[in-house]
Amino acid sequence: MAETLTFFAATAKAMEGLLAEEIRRLGIASVREARSGVYFEGPLEAAYRVCLWSRVANRVLLPLKKFPAPTPEKLYGGVKSIRWSDHLTARNTLAVDFSSSRSQITHTHFGALKVKDAIVDQFRSVQGSRPSVDPVRPDVRINVYLHEDEATVSVDLSGESLHLRGYREAGALAPLKENLAAAILLHAGWPEKAAASGAFMDPMCGSGTLPIEAALMASNVAPGLNRKYYGFLNWLGHVPGAWKRLLEEAEQVQIRDRKLLPKVVGYDQDFRAVRVALENLERSGMQGRVHIEKRELSACEPVAPSGLIVLNPPYGERLGDVEELKPLYKTIGDTFKQRFKGWEGYVFTGSPELAKVVGLKATRRIVLYNGAIECRLLKYELY
Repeated sequence: MAETLTFFAATAKAMEGLLAEEIRRLGIASVREARSGVYFEGPLEAAYRVCLWSRVANRVLLPLKKFPAPTPEKLYGGVKSIRWSDHLTARNTLAVDFSSSRSQITHTHFGALKVKDAIVDQFRSVQGSRPSVDPVRPDVRINVYLHEDEATVSVDLSGESLHLRGYREAGALAPLKENLAAAILLHAGWPEKAAASGAFMDPMCGSGTLPIEAALMASNVAPGLNRKYYGFLNWLGHVPGAWKRLLEEAEQVQIRDRKLLPKVVGYDQDFRAVRVALENLERSGMQGRVHIEKRELSACEPVAPSGLIVLNPPYGERLGDVEELKPLYKTIGDTFKQRFKGWEGYVFTGSPELAKVVGLKATRRIVLYNGAIECRLLKYELY
């Protein structure tokens, strides 16, 4: 029987409930919400499944040890007490992520160096050679979280944030992360609407994140299927057979017949944004399942009798922006009222002042965070 392990799936603040629900839907029963994430239990395959299928998680961690670490010496000693040869070899590369809250060790770079020193010193003393450091894409990434002077040391099975699906160019501007876009769509009930043949439209799609995520959901495509890099692939505990089975299963359950898929449309008035969106669309494998074109917001028309229209407009992070953006928010409200009767409208904004300019009564207000900015996802019933 496979060993039962405890894992932690990290996510952004206010997305813990969505993540817990998502993990339960993956058939994992033992799930517990925590701050900025969810604990779950199961065999290693359960963690692989979350890495592959979670649309809202950032990372999946395998905790190895907890211990008091009020001083650098205690941190070093606790890390060195773990048998690191179970997880990597001297030929592997490693990286350390270190974060601290309400603890005496506050300098995260210093904390990460102490952890790295403990690991490489153990290798040197036992094997005479040591792993090297690769901060970008290491074979094994170690995560250390120090809270109230207690350290939790984990292997980061995701390796890099799971919001990186593999369809966006590295370094490209991303005002909306993929997992935040997915959270917006889940709150808006898009999977159910897609199954009922409702359409999806984003009239200000930018680089195409919302339409692409909508198409991935509607097509039942695992969000991690295009990723080439995971933190477990070169980890010594990796079970390749289990991962291969999950990938094969994910390939089989996709909905490929376009006649069974809803209409998904993205518009933007900026031709450069449209060009980037089309490139991202091609990399995502969703070309033919999403229609993207250059079009003004005021020229948008429904593409079906009912559906979901979602906008993520700019919300004026600099002084003076708010006044300039008021006409745009008024146009959003007017377009909703005049053209999209029978649809559900959503606006995602970080400006309560601009939200008022929409001129419609929101029937739901959902708190989500875009980075450090507290935002609201506002629902409008367009009777």
